[in-house]
Amino acid sequence: MVSIEEARAIRQGSSATALAERHYDRIAANDGIAGKAINSFLSLSRDRAMAQAAHIDALAAKGEPLPPLAGMPIGIKDVLAMQGAPATAGSKILEGYRPPYDATVVQKLEAAGAVLLGKLNCDEFAMGSSNENSAYGPVKNPRALDHVPGGSSGGSAAAVAAGFCVASLGTDTGGSIRQPAAFCGVVGILPTYGRVSRFGLIAFASSLDRVGPLAANVTDAATVLGIIAGHDPLDATSSVRPVDDYAAALTQPIAGLRVGVPDEYFGEGLDTEIRAAVERTLEGLKRQGCEIVKITLPHTKYAVPTYYVIATAEASSNLSRFDGVRFGLRSAESKTLSNMYRKTREEGFGPEVKRRILLGTYALSAGYYDAYYKKAQQVRTLLARDFLTAFESCDVIVGPMTPTPPFKLGEKTDDPVSMYLADIYTVAASLAGICGMSVPCGETSGGLPIGVQIMGRHFDESTMLRIGLAVENQQKP
Repeated sequence: MVSIEEARAIRQGSSATALAERHYDRIAANDGIAGKAINSFLSLSRDRAMAQAAHIDALAAKGEPLPPLAGMPIGIKDVLAMQGAPATAGSKILEGYRPPYDATVVQKLEAAGAVLLGKLNCDEFAMGSSNENSAYGPVKNPRALDHVPGGSSGGSAAAVAAGFCVASLGTDTGGSIRQPAAFCGVVGILPTYGRVSRFGLIAFASSLDRVGPLAANVTDAATVLGIIAGHDPLDATSSVRPVDDYAAALTQPIAGLRVGVPDEYFGEGLDTEIRAAVERTLEGLKRQGCEIVKITLPHTKYAVPTYYVIATAEASSNLSRFDGVRFGLRSAESKTLSNMYRKTREEGFGPEVKRRILLGTYALSAGYYDAYYKKAQQVRTLLARDFLTAFESCDVIVGPMTPTPPFKLGEKTDDPVSMYLADIYTVAASLAGICGMSVPCGETSGGLPIGVQIMGRHFDESTMLRIGLAVENQQKP
């Protein structure tokens, strides 16, 4: 992995152009663009990237002040719009689609000087926990090529872990930034719902989708978050609340902060090595002056079924727009309009997307709406109240990020329920709208990464990041 600080030092010794070329060479040698080793990038935006790098070099040559991410190579998950670049969402149904505009987060990164290398692989329409659902092939974990990188932002996590970029953008609907960050040994942030604009995001579940950064360390992730956060009039769900100075927050001490530990996150099914690593992390926080507080989140056991009703229902609605009429794939063998709709969606969507559309359509159908979707929304309220109550007695919540270490490619593909249960520690924060992050906290005896989850109050990313940095510092020799 390459940090922003290391990349800046390299750039100062040569140029932004040379730095971009160095990363493209690494991608060509080790990624799916050439060698099929990791398969994290789906497309490269070389012309745009090199034009930006040349602009940064010109500013430096004139001695002008450089923007905060000047020359930093960054990758973008392929569910976010970049003008003129393919936007597939990992799906065949969007093959050939090139958006005529940039997502707001893309605009903000480029305005901050970032060099956008290209678009990153992901589970189709961000639906998955292993990045094996992409129509363009699975992503492999750089730490162990026969293991999954996590999903759905597996390409975003793998690209950072492999050193193909210094940071990336992912999206998190039910754990899709945090889980791959844990599996690949990088830092990933789920911002509070409304903290980061979603304008230009190809929607999966609109009450849950969020955009956030992945990076080599907490400081880099906080830096990128500070750039992409903030109100956007183009996003009706974007908060007008001012953005904290996350860099300044990282300098604040953590002594005296109360760390909540939920009993429900340490029950049956948690891998023993992950439990031990998280417990060591908690002991380290205690030594640094934090108060460890036992808390309860009593409705946790309902989080996974609640999520998979709400998320699939919203997916059923959002994905109805992909019908072969306006953009993307259109079946060429159709004689009637209704037949074209049916064949286009049959050919264009993969098995997991079809499964979730069917589940969501069923949950929304007449006679079942109250029993499933309405009931799930009521339980969602109970889950959100659990967190509000817990935060009355603690400042952050810390627990395991995943129940198991990264699993092998193909291990869970024939068992969707087992795959869904991999989200057991991630979906509750998504449903509640709070912020969360994954920070590396050790390795298994087999050398696989372990991540710890840190969750904060709504819009209290600053406190969460302070604890994250303290956890990261524990890992240093």
